[in-house]
Amino acid sequence: MIGLISATAAGAAARDRLAAAWPDRTRVYDGPVGDAVRRAFAECEQLVCFLATGAVVRLIAPLLGDKASDPGVVCVDEGGRFAVSLVGGHGGGANELAREVGELLGAEPVVTTATDAVGVAGLDTLGLPVEGAVAAVSRALLDGEAVALHNESGWPLPPLPVAPEGTYSIRVTDRLVELSEQEVVLRPPTLVVGVGASKGAPAEEVWELIEGSLREAGLSPRSVAALATVDAKAEEPGIVGAAERLGVPLVTYSAEELAAVEVPNPSEAPLAAVGTPSVAEASALARGGELLVPKRKSVRADGAPAMATCAVVRRPARGRLAVVGLGPGARDLLTPRAKAELQRASVLVGLDQYVDQIRDLLRPGTRVLESGLGAEEERARTAVEEARRGQAVALIGSGDAGVYAMASPALAEASDDIDVIGVPGVTAALAAAAILGAPLGHDHVSVSLSDLHTPWEVIERRVRAAAEADIVVTFYNPRSRGRDWQLPKALAILAEHRDPATPVGVVRNASRPDESARLTTLAALDPATVDMMTVVTVGNTATRDIAGRMVTPRGYRWQEGAQ
Repeated sequence: MIGLISATAAGAAARDRLAAAWPDRTRVYDGPVGDAVRRAFAECEQLVCFLATGAVVRLIAPLLGDKASDPGVVCVDEGGRFAVSLVGGHGGGANELAREVGELLGAEPVVTTATDAVGVAGLDTLGLPVEGAVAAVSRALLDGEAVALHNESGWPLPPLPVAPEGTYSIRVTDRLVELSEQEVVLRPPTLVVGVGASKGAPAEEVWELIEGSLREAGLSPRSVAALATVDAKAEEPGIVGAAERLGVPLVTYSAEELAAVEVPNPSEAPLAAVGTPSVAEASALARGGELLVPKRKSVRADGAPAMATCAVVRRPARGRLAVVGLGPGARDLLTPRAKAELQRASVLVGLDQYVDQIRDLLRPGTRVLESGLGAEEERARTAVEEARRGQAVALIGSGDAGVYAMASPALAEASDDIDVIGVPGVTAALAAAAILGAPLGHDHVSVSLSDLHTPWEVIERRVRAAAEADIVVTFYNPRSRGRDWQLPKALAILAEHRDPATPVGVVRNASRPDESARLTTLAALDPATVDMMTVVTVGNTATRDIAGRMVTPRGYRWQEGAQ
């Protein structure tokens, strides 16, 4: 919960805007400001104070305890010009909150955390549990001192200014290790604990078995990614409680799935009870990996039979491929998720002109693999190969990477040995439609007129089907120097089914500085004015030119009423 505190009418107005926008995330604290800050500090994970930073510093100073547990605090001046991350930039999430508040209120986020200021990934922002001398190692990174990286798990990381050897070190491991005063440990989610339990097994018995098994094997519970069991035990309180205590999901499998998993220690008891000769080992091994702890039984103080079993498996680290849509070109149409993936990547793969659009967003040390037009399949192969080497890769494309872009060739190359994340982007068709008005208000289809990869006979059949079905059509890749007859042919097919006065929108370089747009008709459109940077949208029989805007109604009743 985010506590909101203000002292004046101007501050209260901005506060109320935030409360209205985030009703489920925020709580307004009224009354004397000092009391309000103290109550919010004790009850909330984060605070936004619409007060001077000096006043907030004085109010929260006596309340500060530990950076790992203190709430993040953001100050917004009463003029709403700046959102200042004051306390808990990383641990409390104040840096990101300042950016969110700034975006909502139109304020400039002010983040002074050293790693954020110079673009170095903060060790406590990598999405992994972190232990050890975070401040000392971060300072060494910022000062350019040699910091060694020992990535025992091969977990994909964003670029870090590290060296083979150094006085300071970063270790990525799921093992319990002794830390020096100059070392940080990152805990990758590599461990899966398989659990079996008799009906009514005490939660404490299940937990003590899991915790003891990990400890004796020298493994950190902070690297447990999931608990796994048979679906018949999905609601067993002891197992559910152990997953909640670890803060991980409970994954379940059918008895048939588990029976197909080869295990070293099958047993007749689970076979009779739930239909599989193994629960703990089989559920831990269901998605592969190395069995670190074979099946163990709990030990009861009264000597009664054990009611729980567990096994621990280490899954190998997997490379990560994010296929990122950059949108149509304007920076403010690049999504926050796309920005986050660009900064998470240690390797960027893309067309050179697209790389130039976002080069300033990359972290220092990001390896950039760029190439020119016509190398789409090569880029896809390169991105997948880098991910298979254990890298965190971003493969970029314009618009949405899944629409006439890089996602399909990349996924055709990828197998299930890497993680693939799709990041949607604003497509050229959507960007052009927003400029034209509302041409996509009813059913619509996008068709590429490039016959480099698709035979013209197939393209023509698709255009004809759209024409006969009275669907709005957006043409991608409409005309190039070497392909100047396809667009006239496609328009002629549409003209067989639509009035010559049918509105047609033509948008070139949508959202870019040299954007141009015009509204014409099916009869008046000159194909010679169209190129590869243009999107052409042809309306259906209901589409109208209203006040210079292209509008397709959501249904046909409006059309009938207008006639």
